[in-house]
Amino acid sequence: MADKKESFRDLVLKKADEGKVVFMTLLGLMEADLEEFIEQPTEGLLYDLNRDRVTVLTFIDDPKWVNDFAVGLVIAKLKEKIDNQSIQSDFKPKKQIPPL
Repeated sequence: MADKKESFRDLVLKKADEGKVVFMTLLGLMEADLEEFIEQPTEGLLYDLNRDRVTVLTFIDDPKWVNDFAVGLVIAKLKEKIDNQSIQSDFKPKKQIPPL
């Protein structure tokens, strides 16, 4: 079990070093170029990261929900500031990562 967790951790860290963001979806593990990922609309960012308000509030029994909710608010505010600087969105589709 530890080997699988370590492999998963190593994959996520390797992708981060490559400028990729890795996240879990209903379809499984996905990756996207971080620079392109942050250019998508705020709702898409929060949804992809499971930090949209509705999703976070479904985990209210886990004390971690408070930080998840805060992360969503911070991302939304930062994205608003970026969007106000007229950054264009050319977000490309995500690429699914095969299971380990």
